[in-house]
Amino acid sequence: MYGAGIQLLCASFFLLTLALGGIVSTTRRGSILAGIVVLYCLTSFIGGYVSSRMYRRMGGKNWVKNTCLTATVFPLPVVIVFGYVNTIAWAYRSTQALPAGTVALIAALYLLLSFPLTLLGSIMAKHLTEPNFNAPTRTTKVQRQIPSEIPWFKQKWFQVMIAGFLPFSAIYIELNYIFASIWGHQIYTLFGILLFALVLLVIVTSFITIALLYFQLAREDHKWWWTTFVNGGSTGIFIFVYSWFYYFHRSDMKGILQGSFYFGYMFIISYAFFLLLGACSFGSSLLFVRAIYSRLKID
Repeated sequence: MYGAGIQLLCASFFLLTLALGGIVSTTRRGSILAGIVVLYCLTSFIGGYVSSRMYRRMGGKNWVKNTCLTATVFPLPVVIVFGYVNTIAWAYRSTQALPAGTVALIAALYLLLSFPLTLLGSIMAKHLTEPNFNAPTRTTKVQRQIPSEIPWFKQKWFQVMIAGFLPFSAIYIELNYIFASIWGHQIYTLFGILLFALVLLVIVTSFITIALLYFQLAREDHKWWWTTFVNGGSTGIFIFVYSWFYYFHRSDMKGILQGSFYFGYMFIISYAFFLLLGACSFGSSLLFVRAIYSRLKID
């Protein structure tokens, strides 16, 4: 999930940069969607390398399984949702249904480009990364007991709400314009502001996650790896919850066809944000932990 999130982050930055440069047409949705598919396939090398490098440093042995999971953790839910949505569109004879030839082309891009690049990145990381985590301080082999009684405002469910709501509030206004562009058939051209909003979202999410991580370590809770990932990715949950509000109160969509398209694709978008922001939060938290513990002087 860490490698897939970093891959999505790189693909998003490349797409917005190409849109600003005029290489990807911002007035045609087909050009943007094609750019997303191609860039995701081309950045698969980054996902495989980052994932395998972290797995290698953690002392993992089954790198083939890790590579396969990296290559499928995001595409597999996309295929499931897309198969359902496209089947509904075929049943209603909608023009939004992709023909079999286009589906076969996308599948060929994944099998012949994305998966081999993920495998190549994983192999390179396996040979270039030392199987040593290089902890900044000496650690004990016996785990410290985590205090069981903590205040409600320090519990994990409350941290998830705080970590998701604050970054979501930072992009709420821009999110309205994006929803109106995707589902309201309006043309969105402010890709410079969108790139700035993405950078701001990553920074705010990382800082909030680091702040919550500091409080977690202060109460002697050392199990922070998955906590930081979920805290950072919780913004994607808020985006999906907001999509329900938008559907019933802001849009004029109704029926099985429109509902399937809307909620299916919004689930994929929210899941992509969960992986992207979760990976950024975990990476920044790891750097923070290494930085603060490298200052400790233990004999």
